[in-house]
Amino acid sequence: MAQENVSSRIDSLFSSFLKTDEPGGAVLIAKGEQIIFSKGYGIADINTKELITPHTIFNTGSVSKTFVSNAILLLQQRNLLSVDNNLLKYFPNFKNKAIAKQVQIKHLLSHVSGLPDNREVSKNHDYYLTADDEQNFAPVQQADTLEFAPGSRYKYSNPAFNALALIIEKITGSKWQQFVRNEIFAKANMTESDITDGAHPETGVSHAYEKENGTFKELDYGEEPTFCAAGNGGIWCSVTDLHKYYLALQKPAFLNKEIIAKSMQVKIFENWSSEKEPNNGYSWFITKTINGLERIGHTGSQGGFRANFQFIPEKKIFVGMLFNTPHNYDILMEKIEQILKEENYL
Repeated sequence: MAQENVSSRIDSLFSSFLKTDEPGGAVLIAKGEQIIFSKGYGIADINTKELITPHTIFNTGSVSKTFVSNAILLLQQRNLLSVDNNLLKYFPNFKNKAIAKQVQIKHLLSHVSGLPDNREVSKNHDYYLTADDEQNFAPVQQADTLEFAPGSRYKYSNPAFNALALIIEKITGSKWQQFVRNEIFAKANMTESDITDGAHPETGVSHAYEKENGTFKELDYGEEPTFCAAGNGGIWCSVTDLHKYYLALQKPAFLNKEIIAKSMQVKIFENWSSEKEPNNGYSWFITKTINGLERIGHTGSQGGFRANFQFIPEKKIFVGMLFNTPHNYDILMEKIEQILKEENYL
């Protein structure tokens, strides 16, 4: 009965703002392997009117960073790198080699590198429509100074994950996309997932839109820059596959349990000097539910796509949301948690 109540209430929540004839989204809520609720709302493509289902593929934006992070940690597990290695080891052409020596892989993973994002994406919009990971990280290698000492404070960095993607390639000798497909997608049985690699996937994929003056306009690959900067936002998934990813992290299917656990712990470096307490591990963000339980996850935003991947370890609750038009996933997460709490799932 409780599950029926949850399903009915979650459905009412999403039906209240996602229309059947407009871009919308998909949501999946589970307790461990048991799916509590899974449904799609709206249309994936305005031209074809294809309906969104739990198997529709969306760009996940920065949720992609967790896959890159796990791939790096997998290489460390195989003794092919150490997160203590510095950037000069992998990028010998850094203009200021002293900077490259200071910044370590672990700083990139936790957004504390101090490397400036000097790409000027808005100024060079057309160039960044097709710029890949290497082209996105190239300007950063020309930096003269750091914005702060690595480890001393937090500043979210997209180019850091372009660098991490390139490090995977330098070590494996193949494209990082293929490494993730083989070592994470395949191990997690993620058959409804893909990665931007020169072009975006097209089969079963939704397009993203933004409403402007009452009309939906496409805002994804080809309109919005950095879609080809795959290391920071190139993973495409269905909510069904996001759940499989969650389960693979719990088993675990591709990394040992200790490494996964450590990656999801808040990282505080010895020289931390910011007044703000950190709340992130290696790519993961560690926050609290409405009733004070630990919540681990990542959100994503790219073009008109929005993504939210969250789980609550103590209760084995997973929530995955994917949209092809902008919606406030933080407020939705709170509302979902309120329903789960009232129905004794939290």
